[in-house]
Amino acid sequence: MRILITGGCGFIGSNLAIFLKDKIKNVKITSIDDLSRKGSNLNYKRLSEKKIKNFKSNIAKSNKIMKLSKFDLVIHCAAEPAIEASRQKIDQVFESNLVGTFNVLKKCAKDGSNIIYLSSSRVYAMENLFKLNKKGSVKENFNIENSKSIYGFTKLSSELLIKEYSYLHKIKYIVNRVALVSGPWQFGKEEQGFVSLWVWRHLNRLKLSYIGFGGTGRQVRDVLHIQDLCDLILLQIQKIKKINNKLMNVGGGKKNSLNLIQLTRLSQHMTKNKIKIGSVKKTSPYDVPYFVTNTDYATRLYKWKPKRNLEKIVADIYFWMKPNISSLKKYF
Repeated sequence: MRILITGGCGFIGSNLAIFLKDKIKNVKITSIDDLSRKGSNLNYKRLSEKKIKNFKSNIAKSNKIMKLSKFDLVIHCAAEPAIEASRQKIDQVFESNLVGTFNVLKKCAKDGSNIIYLSSSRVYAMENLFKLNKKGSVKENFNIENSKSIYGFTKLSSELLIKEYSYLHKIKYIVNRVALVSGPWQFGKEEQGFVSLWVWRHLNRLKLSYIGFGGTGRQVRDVLHIQDLCDLILLQIQKIKKINNKLMNVGGGKKNSLNLIQLTRLSQHMTKNKIKIGSVKKTSPYDVPYFVTNTDYATRLYKWKPKRNLEKIVADIYFWMKPNISSLKKYF
């Protein structure tokens, strides 16, 4: 089996590439990644050690992907993941997340390959834009003031493109609307990957702040361990001939949900360090106070549930960081 992973040197893509190389017999994994993000060079080395080749290319700006050999499956992970980039780098977000998907789909059509797409829970804000009233007009009284974004638009538009290409070219697809994923090899930032950021700041006794919603740290998210995501995608690959053209939510669910205060306690317990947490009351227009994923559909289809709890997620991040503090400092 020949699998192409776009964004293969990113957090999710690299973990997935290595996991699948170890789990699937006679598989050839190939990555395409422009190595533009911090930490991608470290993941490039990890892939090289596993004899996984990466082609350095931006899928939105180059036709290099069309010149690659034929693949049976594309796992499309490449995207600009930071929600705040939606207002700072609109062109970059649009090209990376939507034009990139368009180019990937052209490759799928050319090869006759199937696709597994990592979408985002942020599309739920954008779906409200397309709800119609009884007369067929767009409703004007919906409220998405806390989660408008070009990011959400590009992810939802990519889903629609995938469905259209499936219809036109008989491509089998799976769309995973992925919530917050964390684990080792995630170089967290305030706007993306905050669980690993929280552990890092505690480990190094650095400053942190509760940002938004009054600065109280009570906004809630659910967290999925990267290995639980890999487990699910392996099942999807194994069953794609029978289970395809499906869209599902993928996340940690209610059992793996927490607020920032609880994350602080977990980080303190693991690192044995207590740091002062600041408070910023102003809320980003892209932030939401509560989101917990309902994964019932994925469970019904694949008998899959997250196996690793919040304590395991934080512990795995800590035990990756602790022996590598000096070498990781420039990436956080």
